[in-house]
Amino acid sequence: MLKKLFILFMLLVVIAIGGGIYAYQQLEALAHQKITTTPEQFLIVERGTSSQKLAQLLEEQGIAKNTKFLPYLIRLHPEFSNFKAGVYSLDGVETIEGLLQHLNEGKEVQLNVQFIEGKDFKNWREQLSNAKYLNQTLADKSESEIAELLGIPHQKLEGWFAPDTYSYVPHSDDIEVLKRAYQKQQQNLDEAWQNRAENLPLANPYEMLILASIVEKETGIASERPQVASVFINRLREKWKLQTDPTVIYGMGDRYNGNIRKKDLLEPTPYNTYVIDGLPPTPIAMPSKAAIQAVSQPDTTPYFYFVADGTGGHKFSKTNAEHERAVRNWIQIERQRKAEKK
Repeated sequence: MLKKLFILFMLLVVIAIGGGIYAYQQLEALAHQKITTTPEQFLIVERGTSSQKLAQLLEEQGIAKNTKFLPYLIRLHPEFSNFKAGVYSLDGVETIEGLLQHLNEGKEVQLNVQFIEGKDFKNWREQLSNAKYLNQTLADKSESEIAELLGIPHQKLEGWFAPDTYSYVPHSDDIEVLKRAYQKQQQNLDEAWQNRAENLPLANPYEMLILASIVEKETGIASERPQVASVFINRLREKWKLQTDPTVIYGMGDRYNGNIRKKDLLEPTPYNTYVIDGLPPTPIAMPSKAAIQAVSQPDTTPYFYFVADGTGGHKFSKTNAEHERAVRNWIQIERQRKAEKK
């Protein structure tokens, strides 16, 4: 009888060991199971998601099959039990094991939206509306309503956001991106104002922002910003009109078709610096930190004029006579360039 009981016991042990080995093999097979994803597929793990819920989520999204034993796999590998809530890109993840490791590292996917210096708020708003996986909460909001939501004390938002590339996780709100860009521009402007040169003909930081936006639009070469800023500073000191084409273009709005005619230069819009004295009422674009700094610390020059020199930069002049010669030279260069294209 004892012999039979011993044999039965050993048989149960063997079955148990065999079952354990089989179960272990099945769990390891699950760990190395290939997952199915698309290049832009995201996995959203909510806070408090259990291992059972995760298994269900993987099946519902077609990422993996036969995942009912996933909780046991996680128990077998406790290093995978601390997966974190978030939005994850599955690009480059190939197996269940790799996915669990990915979730435990907590590295959420980062998407980017790029805002270019010199562009206006209308362009930036289009960029924001086209950003992938960004919640569009501002689509039905006017510019003044957005300003109120951000706490900006102006109805126009031109100039108030810092050009940069901003990262966000999928399903963030668009206003959060703008809030960060606003805070960064505020910091840029505050620092520049606190460290400005003495006796600038600017009454407040907002005037500095306005002039920086003009400098941004007038410069194609970054190193020229302080010189361009000096021309406008010199004009403001002498109570001259700024006479800068980008302000005219901004004032024309959608009517601008690529050309400025004489009648456009004479049209009395609030932004036409050929007509108005001093600065326009608002910035005309989003200025970079470098443009703001250039206005804060402009070069000390005798220049009151500048014109394109045909190489991407400008020819700076002290007098109107020098300037007219530079203009004639630029016209000649342009004519020659057009003739060569024919």
